Amino acid sequence: MKRISRRRFTKGLSAALAAGPLALSRMSLAQPPVVAPAVPPLSKLAVAEGKSPAALVDAVLDALGGIKTWVKPGHRVVVKPNIGWDRIPAMAANTNPQVVGQLVKLCKEAGAAEVLVFDRTCNDARRCYTSSGIAKAVEEAGGKTQYIRTSDLEHRFRTVPIPNGNRLKEWPIYIDALDADVYINVPIAKHHSLTRLSLGIKNTMGILGGDRGALHVDIGEKLADIHRAFRPTLTIMDAYRVLLRNGPTGGNPRDTKLQFTLIAGVDPVAVDAYTTTLFEQKPADVPYIPAGAAAGLGTDQLDRIETKQVKV
Repeated sequence: MKRISRRRFTKGLSAALAAGPLALSRMSLAQPPVVAPAVPPLSKLAVAEGKSPAALVDAVLDALGGIKTWVKPGHRVVVKPNIGWDRIPAMAANTNPQVVGQLVKLCKEAGAAEVLVFDRTCNDARRCYTSSGIAKAVEEAGGKTQYIRTSDLEHRFRTVPIPNGNRLKEWPIYIDALDADVYINVPIAKHHSLTRLSLGIKNTMGILGGDRGALHVDIGEKLADIHRAFRPTLTIMDAYRVLLRNGPTGGNPRDTKLQFTLIAGVDPVAVDAYTTTLFEQKPADVPYIPAGAAAGLGTDQLDRIETKQVKV
């Protein structure tokens, strides 16, 4: 039913009164105007399943129009995986190195002048980069890894204002992430003891300076605030091997599951929301997902997410 304006309703009522009681009685039987709630636009994701991590990267990017949709000749690209832990790939604590390596390779083939890969690790950076297999994969693909050292925290971060933040009004962010032409977030999907799941929005903590421990109180709204000031160009979720328990560090292959899946999209909230279904959870179970949606960063409504499914 079309919405009736206040002016049009008043004019109709006057006409009915002039026409007599019968017309007025008929008008009184009409249903009141219905105002439909605002419906968020559809968010489009690519979801690929298959046994080859590199082929899955190709598939999700092709489904979204190809890497050249974002990466242009001469661009400076940042690929941001999770490299936080001194764990081998079988533990599923860090992003799959084959996923990272293939993404770096495609960016270089698209003409990127430089592809940087880094993370502010929780364990020793050199051990994390080596044990994860990511340093080797990036080097072989033509990219560059970079450590974020404790000594960097004063001069390699820029404090970014967050004018509309609910919990944060500013926060320091790594300069090389801020200055990139293209920033691709490549988290691994895994269990987390604090937030239930560590996904794309959570992975952004790896480029933050300051006291990251202070973010753990009201973490959902604080991470949403960070994303008001800085959003990824693209998110590629590594759900090839996922960590089901004892996250975020893992440590036992029995806590992992081969899911053989990659998910990609430009809506960071939608990517995270869809990924919760792989763990038989709901978007509302992970605090930064509804907070991100409330901040206008994307949709957390599964019925507003359109997926292009690809088998590799």
